[in-house]
Amino acid sequence: MKRRDFMFGAAAVLAGGCTSVAGRKDVAMLRAEPSSVQEAKRRALSKLKELGPTIGDFEIRRKKNIPGKRAAFYIDDVIWVFRDLAKSRPKSCWEHRFLGHLKEAHEKYGLKVQLNVFYADDFYYGARASEFTLKDMPDIWKSEFQAAKDWLRFGFHSLREFPDYPWINASYDDVKYTWDITVREVERFAGPGTFALAVTPHWGPMSKEGCVALKDCGAKVVWVSRGKRWAYNGDRSILPYGHAMRIENFRKPETAVYWRGGGGDDISVSACGYNHLLAKEVEKTRGTYNWVYDKDTGVNFKAFSMGGTCLNLLNLEDVETAMARNGEPEFYIHATHEEYFHRHYFAYQPDYCDKTFVAVKWMYDHGYKYAFIEDSVD
Repeated sequence: MKRRDFMFGAAAVLAGGCTSVAGRKDVAMLRAEPSSVQEAKRRALSKLKELGPTIGDFEIRRKKNIPGKRAAFYIDDVIWVFRDLAKSRPKSCWEHRFLGHLKEAHEKYGLKVQLNVFYADDFYYGARASEFTLKDMPDIWKSEFQAAKDWLRFGFHSLREFPDYPWINASYDDVKYTWDITVREVERFAGPGTFALAVTPHWGPMSKEGCVALKDCGAKVVWVSRGKRWAYNGDRSILPYGHAMRIENFRKPETAVYWRGGGGDDISVSACGYNHLLAKEVEKTRGTYNWVYDKDTGVNFKAFSMGGTCLNLLNLEDVETAMARNGEPEFYIHATHEEYFHRHYFAYQPDYCDKTFVAVKWMYDHGYKYAFIEDSVD
């Protein structure tokens, strides 16, 4: 859903980073907050006014007639691979190791993957970086993307990386405009049938207007956060680096805060938007062919995460253990982020590709067949 480490230098080379490195033997999520810090934040949160759910009139629906177990994999924050391709223009798009290792995983283990894309790079990485948009992506590999559309698709994420929480108070037009320009460019360079219809908003929260816009644009299902909601009271200290101002800017009535903390998540108090459910309702959809149908908006909502299976938060040697901890649900969703692949990224992970192969092979060995998230809803 987002990037949390912030430095990027020169353009990544086509080879990318895919060699194994030694790691710790303990199973631990990366970037975990100390328990003392989390406890202080819990106490501050408990002093706020507790709110009810944003989605009150709903029903649980279920996809029927899906034989066997299915898995889904998505990668957020995708933009730099397009920039690399536009600069290097290899004969085949699969020569870029980021795409190439996904193709290899497809051929070996049946991987299907959704790449959630930014429309543009960001000024954070330099003024010239911000000039790159999907308009600059050549269409010379369209035939390759068309041939791969049964296992590789591109999805809506955000206009660009910053600001954080781009959709927390978004207008209907904000979302429709970004959807339209993103789809237009993806279908230009990749052809029809390559745009996914399951949406993970960048950073997660989406306004009510934004959720309706997604549905009207053709989205079949939208990610949800989970847990109790509290009213934000203007105390900016409870939230990290500028996030309170994102709540305050054009604030919508459904915007609030919730406890997001957990193993490895270093942002434990977070903003939430309309796409937020109580934990007991989210659990009815997690790992299943179920989803929540909101009668007010007509939007389908579903938990996309399985807990602890975001690959960039794991040490390589812990991936199999983390996957196994969730048991073997009927629909297993896991994820990662693009930026950790690139060797000049501040938090570059040289075993990025290895993590993909380990996770996807685990699915294969445990009898899963890959599908797209949108295939789990009607």
